[in-house]
Amino acid sequence: MITIQGKGVSVGVGAGPLYYYHRAVNTISRSEVQDVQAEWERFKEAQNKAMEQLGVLAEKARAEAGDEAALLFETHQMMAEDGDYEDAIRALITEQKQNAEAAVTDAGAQFAEMFASMDDDYMKARAADVKDISNRIVSILLGNVQGGIDSDVPVILAADDLAPSETVQLDKSKILGFITAQGSATSHTAILARTMGIPAIVGVGDSLKPEYEGRSIIVDGGTGAAVIEPDAATTEILLKKREEQIERRRLLETLKGKENVTKDGKSIRIYCNIGSPEDLHAVQSNDGGGIGLFRSEFLYLNCDTYPTEEMQFEAYRKVLSDMGDKEVVIRTLDIGADKQIGYFNLPQEENPAMGMRALRICLTRPEVFHTQLRALYRASAYGKLCIMFPMVTSVWEVREAKRLCKAVTEELRAEGIPFSDDVQIGIMIETPASVLMSDRLAKEVDFFSIGTNDLTQYTLACDRQNNDLGRFYDPHHPAILRAIKMVVDNAHKNNTWVGICGELGADLELTETFLAIGVDELSVTPSAVLPLRNRVREIDTTESAARILAHLEDDCCAE
Repeated sequence: MITIQGKGVSVGVGAGPLYYYHRAVNTISRSEVQDVQAEWERFKEAQNKAMEQLGVLAEKARAEAGDEAALLFETHQMMAEDGDYEDAIRALITEQKQNAEAAVTDAGAQFAEMFASMDDDYMKARAADVKDISNRIVSILLGNVQGGIDSDVPVILAADDLAPSETVQLDKSKILGFITAQGSATSHTAILARTMGIPAIVGVGDSLKPEYEGRSIIVDGGTGAAVIEPDAATTEILLKKREEQIERRRLLETLKGKENVTKDGKSIRIYCNIGSPEDLHAVQSNDGGGIGLFRSEFLYLNCDTYPTEEMQFEAYRKVLSDMGDKEVVIRTLDIGADKQIGYFNLPQEENPAMGMRALRICLTRPEVFHTQLRALYRASAYGKLCIMFPMVTSVWEVREAKRLCKAVTEELRAEGIPFSDDVQIGIMIETPASVLMSDRLAKEVDFFSIGTNDLTQYTLACDRQNNDLGRFYDPHHPAILRAIKMVVDNAHKNNTWVGICGELGADLELTETFLAIGVDELSVTPSAVLPLRNRVREIDTTESAARILAHLEDDCCAE
């Protein structure tokens, strides 16, 4: 029995085989083949498997975001069996006697270069497609795993850490829990685990060893402990704990349909954070009151090139339609920092967390922003849309973004394309600048949503991805709570409502504080909705509000 200790970031107990996330690194070797027919058949087998994979991805995309989203993978299918592409590979194998990996690589490079040299922008974009297709076929030839998991049974997934682009492609039906060497409570692995409602442990360091793969493991996302090949007594204790958690979940199920109201009648809205239309089932099954944060950047992370207006429109339309008359807050593109996308060709930065990211990218690349805004406003005809701009520091940024919104609505009106005239505009409060300017910013928008993850990082000068900082990264720091109160006070003076969409929103130790401060809405991972509702219904603010507010004003509360 081996015990590993990390940081629990998603509560629950999970048991199963340990499986390491496999990144596909296509390092090919070149050799002269003797049996060219056998090598050609090797290629054809890999090509057929690639076609099958692309078909599955197309259907998944269609179910989640409509026909336009599926079109990308269907286009890849057509290109994978293109006659000219096949002929080039055949010639390299049969005439030059190249092995299949080398032939596919060279043919792919040749066709990509041909597309890239064309004048037409659409054809230029096909260069990335043919590279992706070739990489997929080479991965299959090399036996590399697409999507990181090649297992017939669900597993506890282990990794050093997972990038946002990797979490998007995971087959979530095969994951019982996460354990990572790196990461923090606000890493994308942790956020994904909480969205899925499965246990997760991060920051276990080098105690997570490759030779443990395949062994049975039980992870406790509450305590941060993982036990490899546990003995009978440990297994009994942890599985009993899992049963108790399942029973608690059953009791929480009785809260579905109930109001988020304190004992003294104070109400608060409880919404959900999601990353794709696929997460809607979790929102609905957990009785979320709306969507407080739809991270639209995951549409971009899941593509090889800029997602089209139609693709985005279908994704937004699906979410808005499925949510009916409930509010849906969609955050505009928020990449940069820890969310890098290759085709954006962002410059290398020494400190990307403070560089070109989020709204800064949108305002400096208006053609990208324009496409997203058109898709958003077109989708607004199907539900109750709120548009939110991230990483705001100045009033002029908000006014410029609103100007671009107005230009898009005028454009759509001139084209006769329907959209809602009742779209709320809001911003994320996640920088000290936006906190200090919240009195001015509140006059410009309908709502604020406080992103406590980045607000904590920037206020405390602590990298939220650096697990070594430990207690220095303290979301409960009085500076953070005072900042939240300042924002709420300034917003309410200007009839602007305030939500919290960072991970702190689900922190049950602070629910009473947020109610006392006057926060209007908490947006959390779907699995946190019912526990949060239960906590709200336990509170009597008549007994606590004055004490909490006095404590926040007390100069001694910082120590």
